[in-house]
Amino acid sequence: MNQPAAPLLRVENLEVEYRKAGWRKPANRVLHGVSLDIREGETLGLVGESGSGKTTLGRSILGLVPVASGQILYAGRDITHARRRDRRALAKEIQVVFQDPYSSLNPSLLVSDILSEPLRAAGISGTESRKRVRELLDRVGMPADASERYPVEFSGGQRQRIAIARALALEPRLIICDEPVSALDLSTQARVLDLLIDIQERTGVSLLVISHDLSVVRAVCHRVAVMFKGEIVEQGSTSSVIDNPTQTYTKKLLLAAPVSDPDEQRQRREARRLLAEAEPAL
Repeated sequence: MNQPAAPLLRVENLEVEYRKAGWRKPANRVLHGVSLDIREGETLGLVGESGSGKTTLGRSILGLVPVASGQILYAGRDITHARRRDRRALAKEIQVVFQDPYSSLNPSLLVSDILSEPLRAAGISGTESRKRVRELLDRVGMPADASERYPVEFSGGQRQRIAIARALALEPRLIICDEPVSALDLSTQARVLDLLIDIQERTGVSLLVISHDLSVVRAVCHRVAVMFKGEIVEQGSTSSVIDNPTQTYTKKLLLAAPVSDPDEQRQRREARRLLAEAEPAL
C-alpha cells in the first residue's frame, strides 16, 4: 500500500512573540503552538478576524518574523531559522502576493523591470528574461505592451495581476497570498480569484490564501484552517468547515459575513448576538 506523500509545507507547534519596549516587560506572544500543513497542488485557506495572527504566520513562513519555538518544514527541510543566504535560495520556491497592489509594486519601475528583476537575480539572461516577461503577462491576462508602462497606469486589479506575475516569475512551488483581493472591488475580486484558480490548475503550485473573507476561501480553497487569538481552532475541508462548522468562533465568523438580503442579514445579526451571549469570552 502506497504511503501518502509528505506535505510540501508543515508548520509544527509554532510560537511567535514580539518584544515590548523596556527589557523588563514580558514579550507579547502572538502565535500559540500553531500546526498546519499544505500539500503539493493544494490551496489552504487561513481565515480569522483582524489581529488573529494570520499575517504573522505567513510572515514567519517567509522568514520575516523570528520564531520563538516550533518548526517550519519545507519539502522536508527545516527552514525555521534559515540564514539569509538560504532564504534567498528559497525565494525561487516560495513567493508572496501582498495585500495592497498599490504599494507592493515599485512606482518608478516599468512593469518589464519589475518582472525581470527576480529573473536577473536568478542569473537568467536578458534575452530569456524578456521572453519570460512576455509569457508571464500573457499568463495573467495582461497585454504585451503592459511591459513598457508604469504601475500607476493600471487599475488595482491589473496591478494585482502584475504582482501575481512577479510571484510566478521563478516558477515557485508555494505562493503565500496575504489578503490578495481585499483592496479590490467585488467584480475585480472575482476575476483575480478566477486567475488564481486557473494558475494553480495549470501549474500545480500550492497556495496559502490568508483572508478574513469566507466567501474568498469558499471560492478557491480545498481546505480551511480557522485562527483565533493565535491558535488554530478548526481545520478541515472547505465544505465541512463552512457548511458544518463545529466551533462557536467559526459560526460567528460565518454569521459576520454580509449578505444582500436585508431579512437574512437581520437574522444573521440576531443569531450572532445569541452566540455571543452563549459564549461571552469569544
